[in-house]
Amino acid sequence: MDNNRNFFITIALSVIILTAWQVLYMGPRMEAQREAARIEAEREAAKQPDKAATDPSIPQPETPGGQMPDVGSGENQPNAARIKIDTPRLSGSINLAGGRLDDLVLKDYRETIKPNSKNITLLEPVNNRKGYFAEIGYTGTGSKTDYPGAGTVWAAEPDAVLTPSTPVTLTYNNGSGLDYKRTISVDNEYLFTINDEVTNNTGGAVSMLNYGRITRLQQPQIEGFFILHEGLLGVTGEKGYLEVDYDQLLEDREVKPEKSSDGWLGFTDKYWAVAVVPSIARQFQPRYSWIDHDGGRFQSDYLSDEFIIQPGASEKIETRVFAGAKVVSVLDDYTDNRNIRQLDLLIDWGWFHLITKPLFYLIDWLYKFLGNFGLAILATTVLVKLAFFPLANKSYVSMAKMKVVQPAMLEIREKYADDKMKQQQAMMELYKKEKINPVAGCWPVLLQIPVFFALYKVLFITIEMRHAPFFGWIKDLAAPDPTSLWNLFGLLPWDPHLYLPAVLVLGFWPLMMGITMFLQMRMNPTPPDPTQAMMFTWMPVIFTFMLSTFPAGLVIYWAWNNTLSILQQGVIMKRQGAKIELWDNLRALFKKKPNQPAE
Repeated sequence: MDNNRNFFITIALSVIILTAWQVLYMGPRMEAQREAARIEAEREAAKQPDKAATDPSIPQPETPGGQMPDVGSGENQPNAARIKIDTPRLSGSINLAGGRLDDLVLKDYRETIKPNSKNITLLEPVNNRKGYFAEIGYTGTGSKTDYPGAGTVWAAEPDAVLTPSTPVTLTYNNGSGLDYKRTISVDNEYLFTINDEVTNNTGGAVSMLNYGRITRLQQPQIEGFFILHEGLLGVTGEKGYLEVDYDQLLEDREVKPEKSSDGWLGFTDKYWAVAVVPSIARQFQPRYSWIDHDGGRFQSDYLSDEFIIQPGASEKIETRVFAGAKVVSVLDDYTDNRNIRQLDLLIDWGWFHLITKPLFYLIDWLYKFLGNFGLAILATTVLVKLAFFPLANKSYVSMAKMKVVQPAMLEIREKYADDKMKQQQAMMELYKKEKINPVAGCWPVLLQIPVFFALYKVLFITIEMRHAPFFGWIKDLAAPDPTSLWNLFGLLPWDPHLYLPAVLVLGFWPLMMGITMFLQMRMNPTPPDPTQAMMFTWMPVIFTFMLSTFPAGLVIYWAWNNTLSILQQGVIMKRQGAKIELWDNLRALFKKKPNQPAE
């Protein structure tokens, strides 16, 4: 009875995982793909797709205290010069039209694992309809004064190049007595600092507002997985962290949190992000919006409170822009040492961050020691097994004792076959006498689940795991095993990935996971009930197919964990004098059964 209960709990957990996989992953992912296809079709159908990006006459949504300038008017200066960007991590250029950061390539990351693959392009100019850029500017409260914004062409020194050691200076005079001096610097990673100095030589007081925006003209293709947020986000105001989905903005058009005196806002993809960090000199109004003109655009922007510059006086405004890869150590440094409030939350650690983030730090530390993320995962598995050893040891000891008292349990069942109440009482007395926990067998499974999901999260979201190789054919631990049983792991000249659904392409490591899971389950007696026995046999098969689409690093972890569990359980059972059922179960599985006599 109790063995059956433990088994059914294990089955229930398996069903929950399978159901969650279908409902929370496959369903949303298919829906996201359909929605992306619909949006792309609508954009392709637009008669003049570039109109919204180039026509300054298109009305813009009003912002309290001022109006956000048109997003595309900077492209009315097609011949505007550019300033080259060259850092250890980045290459690209700054568009002097609008002073926009709209051309940025990541030197350290490529689109695929192929050596000649293109580097990741993060930011792009607005006129190619994949526009994605950051812009800092100024606006007023109704005055006709010309403020530098999207249409402004800044002046710069000829042949200027922005590097970590050579900031660049831009200047602009509006012709009415306002002089602007902009100094742009960049560090060795991904942080740009824009220092503006505005001098009022007009002879009268001038009021203005500072704005900043990250604009994206197209919705990118997203993973569509519930454990990862891809879209607009920020940390502002007392409420702090806020996620805004693309679909939410397509429906609501605008999300406007409370005013803030610090923080940041922008966009996040799976591995990359762009965020603007407003000046802390005054409060600002953050906003996330979908502006629906022709192709439309998504925008994370802010508008500062009004400030006044007296005649002959100057005002300094510092704005920072993060644009790059979401490297954990870099974001931690910006958060802790550059005083950017919770910028590390650009990485979606999720609900279980108390497990997920420490697990990443452990794997990352082991990687630096061992030189391979795959080996780091194997070492992490050993350390996790050691951490849970006391509890797991008690579980296996209790399970071994239950095997030892199996004859006594059968005797009780036969003696009280017609009285279930007395049968249960006798069983409980037996458990108490032998110091057995009847649900102990569930603990190894339950302990494995949170670590499994935490490791899955780490493999799925952290850029450190992206394109991280193991040994042999595993070139990317964050991607599924590329081999397949159906072409004999590459011996036959055809690619099953082109003809079969991903769940049916069984790689080497999913098969190893299935085999080790099968062996682990065969350590226990086969259930006498035929239905249970069938489920007992088929569960490893189901998990093998299910995990064939999971990251290879996760499957390697599970296979290694199963192997360690088999060894641990075998040693404990031997010490307790319990019979190890593995070999008998394997012989029985392949032994030819006698023919049943005809009735």
